[in-house]
Amino acid sequence: MIHRLTNLFALWTVLGTAWAWFVPDHFLWVVDGRYQPLGQSLVSVLLGLVMLGMGLTLSFDDFKRITKIPRCLATGVILQFTVMPLAGIFLAMTFGLETGLAVGLILVACCPGGTASNVVAYLANANLALSVTMTMTSTLVAVIATPMLTGLLAGKYVEIDQWGLFINMVSIVLLPLVAGVLFNRYLPRLTAEIAVISPLASVIVVVLIVGGIIANNKMLIEMHFGVLMLAVFLLHVFGFGLGYLITRAMGLGVAECRTISIEVGMQNSGLGSSLASTPSFAAQFATPMQAALAPVPSAISAVYHVVIGSFLAAIWRRMR
Repeated sequence: MIHRLTNLFALWTVLGTAWAWFVPDHFLWVVDGRYQPLGQSLVSVLLGLVMLGMGLTLSFDDFKRITKIPRCLATGVILQFTVMPLAGIFLAMTFGLETGLAVGLILVACCPGGTASNVVAYLANANLALSVTMTMTSTLVAVIATPMLTGLLAGKYVEIDQWGLFINMVSIVLLPLVAGVLFNRYLPRLTAEIAVISPLASVIVVVLIVGGIIANNKMLIEMHFGVLMLAVFLLHVFGFGLGYLITRAMGLGVAECRTISIEVGMQNSGLGSSLASTPSFAAQFATPMQAALAPVPSAISAVYHVVIGSFLAAIWRRMR
């Protein structure tokens, strides 16, 4: 039952977004600062729990898999951190996005693959082992790559505090992930019990984060609706499309091409939203409105990538 509910991630994201749009008060508590566990923003803590849940599903043997599929894995990770970031800066400049939206779009484009991609890879009859390994590897690489690429590409719009972004990546991503792996290694029974519900819990948390940002920025989204929706949509079209076409041109197998397409096209939008919502990131902008716009592309991205990914999975699942 829990597995089936988790596989409906796309549906819950769409429904949660619609709920937040029409009844914003039900989601504002996630992002309005009224709750600050451990002195941190609730969004950051919630995403840390998602990363912890991801770590609980990993073992040291999973890291050994990296050495067994070097070509596919290296290709996927390289495309993850080239295709999407370059598409992000290209679209931001092409559409002349305002500073907050441009930086937010580039930030989510520089994030690693999201755990939802593993569900979509499974549904698409892709290479699930490669998907899980790519998500894990790109997440680890992102601790350095995301701050570096965001600083390099978004520097045209605002001076990015790369060190502060790196610290956020370590605290939100790396430490919880490592903690989850250690739990799995040294407390296997407890981990097994938690791992039963952690995927569904992660889905709920991401929907809450996305819903909170949609609810908090409804007016700003309405102001920039057309160009914002088109830019984020094209970002994921580039990711899915080029991820597949480039790997097919390289002669990789069909299952591997599908997997890499999914991994490149599906970003960790929850991470992008969380990073853009931190006080240190918001402080870099000249005005509060620019800072408020930065998390919005990630929230829109969360809806687009699961819908596009689920659509492709439905098509690929029916193909040999």
